[in-house]
Amino acid sequence: MAGYETSIFSNHDDYMTPKSAWENIQHLIPKDKEIWECFYGDGKSGEYLQELGFKVIHENIDFFNNNKGDIIISNPPFSKKKEVFTRLIELNKPFIMISSQQLIFTKYFKNLMKGQNFQIIIPSRRIQFIKISNGEYVDTGNRCNFDCLYFCYKMNLDNDITWLE
Repeated sequence: MAGYETSIFSNHDDYMTPKSAWENIQHLIPKDKEIWECFYGDGKSGEYLQELGFKVIHENIDFFNNNKGDIIISNPPFSKKKEVFTRLIELNKPFIMISSQQLIFTKYFKNLMKGQNFQIIIPSRRIQFIKISNGEYVDTGNRCNFDCLYFCYKMNLDNDITWLE
């Protein structure tokens, strides 16, 4: 993720997206669009999307100073949710972002998404993120203790709420 080296993100933002998170929603992602996986992390998330057959831009660059691809799909740093989602709406591109379910209850998110083409994908189980600490992968025993949703904007899904099985 751009920013780890410059310490603009919290050390609690070092949870990487497992391939299964993208496999679960691959049927909902358009194959004819170029994806910008805008938060680099360990680099694996972009690789996973490419392995699933998508054209992906995944570079270690600053999200806040760039604008790439046709749609944006990522797991943004949770400590910068407000800034990230504000920037996403400014970019006005379709997106799918993984974030904690608490986001939907925040005042800023309600105000930001009010009247927007907003949808949610609900996973069938908790996403088991991959923890990195001091550049090393940490075995967390696959025990994520919080729920996440896929927050979508302008993705034109069939339903405003999509339940995964």
